[in-house]
Amino acid sequence: MTKTRLFNALAIVALAGLSAPALAERLSADQIARLGTDLTPLGAIRAGNEAGTIPEWTGGIRSAAEAGFPDFQSGGHHPDPFAEDKPLYRITAANMAQYEDILTEGHKAMFRTYPDYFMDVYPTRRSAAVPERIYEATRRIATDTHLIEGGNGFSGGAEGIPFPIPENGLHVIWNHIARYRTDSARRTIGQAPVTRDGSYTMVMFSDEYLGLYGLEGAREEDLENIILFFKQTVTAPSRLAGEVLLVHETLNQARENRKAWLYNPGQRRVRRAPNVAHDNPRTASDGLATSDQFDVFNGSPERYNWELVGRKEMLIPYNSYKLHSDKLKYDDILKPLHINQAHARYELHRVWVVDATLKEGTRHVYKRRTFYIDEDSWQAMVVDCYDNRDQIWRVQEAHSINYYDVPSFWSTLELTMDLQSGRYLAIGLNNEERGTYDFSAEFTPADFSPASLRRAGVR
Repeated sequence: MTKTRLFNALAIVALAGLSAPALAERLSADQIARLGTDLTPLGAIRAGNEAGTIPEWTGGIRSAAEAGFPDFQSGGHHPDPFAEDKPLYRITAANMAQYEDILTEGHKAMFRTYPDYFMDVYPTRRSAAVPERIYEATRRIATDTHLIEGGNGFSGGAEGIPFPIPENGLHVIWNHIARYRTDSARRTIGQAPVTRDGSYTMVMFSDEYLGLYGLEGAREEDLENIILFFKQTVTAPSRLAGEVLLVHETLNQARENRKAWLYNPGQRRVRRAPNVAHDNPRTASDGLATSDQFDVFNGSPERYNWELVGRKEMLIPYNSYKLHSDKLKYDDILKPLHINQAHARYELHRVWVVDATLKEGTRHVYKRRTFYIDEDSWQAMVVDCYDNRDQIWRVQEAHSINYYDVPSFWSTLELTMDLQSGRYLAIGLNNEERGTYDFSAEFTPADFSPASLRRAGVR
C-alpha cells in the first residue's frame, strides 16, 4: 500500500483541544539555520570533541554499501562494519575511579555490585543515520512544534524529530518517543528473565510495527492522534502461546491515553487493557520490568518532572553488532547476574542527560530515573532507576546498532538489570533465529484493529 493510500485509509480528523503554542519553545531562524551546519540535521553537535576521542559526524552509515556489505539482504543478521576494531581499554571494579566522570551512576553501581563486571571501550563510531527525508522534515517542522497539555503531548508537525534543539527535559523525552525507527517492521525476538544462577525460560514474540508518525508525507491532522501501531504475539512457551497485545500509541496523551487490548487464547476473548502503561508489569517479564520500560521508555510522561541536566560525554553501549550476531547462541550471551560482557561494546558519545523525578501525588515503582539519550539518534541508551530509598535499583541498557539497510539506529538487545535481586531481563534476542527485522513488511491500519487480534492469536 502506498503512503498516500495509507493516509487516505485513516479518517482525517482535526485534532481537538490543542493549547496555543508556547512561544518560548519556537526556534528562531538562526537556530534552525544551525541544523545541517554546526549541528547535524537532528540537532547533535557535528564536530568532534577537543580531546579527539569523539570524532566528527560525517553522515553515519546510510546504506548497506556504505557499511561495506553491498550484497546484504534485508532480514538477515547485519554484519559488523567495525569488526576489526580493538578495545582501547577495559574498565573494571579496580580502575573504575579513573573513569568516574564518564560512567553513569548505574554503571558505577554495577561495578560495585558485581566484582567480575567489566566494560570494554572501543573507538567511537558515529554510525547513526536516518533517511534524508527525516532530516528535511525535522527542519521543516522545527518552527511550529510545541508542547501541549502540560507536556503530555506535542503539536505542530509530524515525520521529523519534534525538538532538535531541546530547551527542557520533556523535549528530549518526546524526541526519543517520536524518533524514526522505520516505516514498518516485523520481527521475531526472544525475552529471557534470567535468574540469579543464570537459568531462564525463553519467551518468544512475533512483533509487528507501523510507525504512522514517521511515514513519508505524514501530517498531524491525518494521524487521528495515533503515532504508531504495535502488535505483539507470544509464540512460545506453549503455556503462553497465542496471547496477543495490541497498542495504539497516542500523540496527545491528555486528550486520549494510549489504547491497548489483550487477546486471551484460553478465553478466546479480546478485552481492553488500560493497565498496559506506567509501572504495571510487562508481559512475561517475571516482574523485572514495567510496561513503560519497553523501548527503554514509552507512553505518557505525565507522572514525572523532567529536568534537562545538559549534554555530557558518557560511555554507552553502541554499535553492538556482536550481540546481534548469528554466530552466538543465547547461552553465549546470558550468564548469571549479567550478560557476558565480552560481547558488549561501549563507546564515548555525547548524550542528553534528563533527570525524571516522580511528581507529588502520583505513584510509580521508580521514584527517580536518569536517562542518557544519544544526541545523534535520540535513542535512549542507558537509564538509572532509583527506588523509594533513593538507591539504584535497576539499570537499563539499549545495545543498539545502525540497521543500515533502512537506515535506522535502534536497539538490538535491551537489558533491565536488577541489582538488588541479581536477576535481569533481556529482550530482543534473535541470534538463533533465521531472520531478524523484516523492514519490507507492509501493513494497513486494519491489521492493527482489535478485530485482528483473534486471528493473530490462533495457536
